[in-house]
Amino acid sequence: MPRIALRTVLVDTDRQPALIDGRQSAAALAIRRGTCRRLRAEGYALLPEVSLSSGRRADLVALGGKGEIVIVEIKSSLADFMADHKWRDYFGYCDRFYFATSADVPLDVFPQDAGLILADAFGAEILRDSEETRLAGARRKEMLVRIARAGANRLHDLEDPDGTRE
Repeated sequence: MPRIALRTVLVDTDRQPALIDGRQSAAALAIRRGTCRRLRAEGYALLPEVSLSSGRRADLVALGGKGEIVIVEIKSSLADFMADHKWRDYFGYCDRFYFATSADVPLDVFPQDAGLILADAFGAEILRDSEETRLAGARRKEMLVRIARAGANRLHDLEDPDGTRE
């Protein structure tokens, strides 16, 4: 499984460090931060940038207390949304799928069969809930192992950045 090189950076000087891999814009990081705050308040554990067995990478994966898996695709601009034709591929890897965006993006472009989250750097509102489509047991197990391994490897990388990598 390919590893994503992460580093610790300060999002702003009075906040805790955040993990980024250098590909996200400031707008996307703000949306992610607010979305994470909201989903954490809802009881989810969150992990950004999770690679899937399809080769795609989910912007944000949320894991609920009963093992439910949510994928959030972050769209920081209209151009970002219009250029992305892969988002339906994520439906097979989660129980619920959402787009998260900012007030700068017209909301009417997002498809009705996906959930919709409006976020800024300080919080988020779920404007439209996602329909639940339960994952098959084998895919759920694969995803749970993938999430656990990604989280454990990132924690180790923070603790020992010069450690041996697979």
